[in-house]
Amino acid sequence: MHSVEVTPRVWDRLLSIRAGRGCACCGRWSAGERAALDLYAPLARRDLGRQVVAQIGQSLDGRVATHAGDARDVSGPDGLAHLHRLRALVDGVLIGVRTALHDRPRLTVRLCRGDSPARIVVDPQGRMPDDLPLLHADGVRRIVVQGCNRPREKGVEVVTLPMRDGRLDPCAILDALQGLGVQSLLVEGGGITIARFLEAGLLNRLQVAVSPLLIGGGPQGITLQNPVAELAHALRPETRNYALGPEVVFDCALDASAAQAWVPVHAAAVAPRAVTLL
Repeated sequence: MHSVEVTPRVWDRLLSIRAGRGCACCGRWSAGERAALDLYAPLARRDLGRQVVAQIGQSLDGRVATHAGDARDVSGPDGLAHLHRLRALVDGVLIGVRTALHDRPRLTVRLCRGDSPARIVVDPQGRMPDDLPLLHADGVRRIVVQGCNRPREKGVEVVTLPMRDGRLDPCAILDALQGLGVQSLLVEGGGITIARFLEAGLLNRLQVAVSPLLIGGGPQGITLQNPVAELAHALRPETRNYALGPEVVFDCALDASAAQAWVPVHAAAVAPRAVTLL
């Protein structure tokens, strides 16, 4: 497992990569800095074409909230900082309408330097009210993808797509967003929305952040509509594990391009530690 250390110079390099002015290959880094580049650089790159990453935070027993719906502290400070870094590195962050209504997230970047991404909500039936925090005008793009002709407030971009069996097609959603200039997308929640993009084969990578707590009940992280009957048929992605304080992030590459985007960790690229001669 790699321990991540996001130092100011690492974050400067990542923002430079996002802006197309830097790379993750050069430089002398500590082992923790190298791990941070390995974890975040694939999301910062803009030369990989359309990239879709999903992130979900859960407990040791695979829960994302209590039975009463309390999900606020599932991720600790390190997990929240990780989520904000992901937001700062992508063009858009997407959630489903259930998450928008229940959690009322702002989807902004606050725990690190960087610009907030476009805020995108998938709302097939047009149930989301216009006074939610994520729809507040603050200079950041706001996009609602829906299957009805519900009007929205001025400044909110509306994408209307045909529905099938009461749902919107994830592939059509991605194509529409790409047409709007959203090349890199973070699917932040909830578990149902992530599962639909996963089952459609549209995720390049999936990150599961596990916090050291036991909830004992409540909703699970990801539940597929078509689970496998035998473990021989289970999805087994190539995975790297990273420690962020007490939390562990499983970074799963779901296609060949995602695995190739990882920065090779070579001993020669790691700055040597000082050695005291006795």
